[in-house]
Amino acid sequence: QVQLEESGGGLVQAGGSLRLSCAASGRTFSNFAMAWFRQAPGKEREFVAAISWSGVITNYADSVKGRYAISRDNAKSTVSLQMNSLKLEDTAVYYCAVGRTANSKRAAGYDYWGQGTQVTVSS
Repeated sequence: QVQLEESGGGLVQAGGSLRLSCAASGRTFSNFAMAWFRQAPGKEREFVAAISWSGVITNYADSVKGRYAISRDNAKSTVSLQMNSLKLEDTAVYYCAVGRTANSKRAAGYDYWGQGTQVTVSS
């Protein structure tokens, strides 16, 4: 069992930045890939970014490539998402997830989820 807790969400103006963090506990953090997904009102949950257990492999959704950066600290059991140049369409609840491979962009490929943190981008 893995417990995940996201933090760092909030209200930011378009063009601004936010940094999300996710703290994991319960099992050996460094054995798993980590990912961020997001879900806007009325929409399906969508893949944002993923990072392999070593941090060597990262994957991004095309919509955030070049603006977002995922990183992890296995010593602290945390994964972070630096979000820059935020757009109105980035508004969503952001979820942290644990999976077996960073190559999966499907929610079904991840086994544990946090409760989510709200990110709201205003004009």
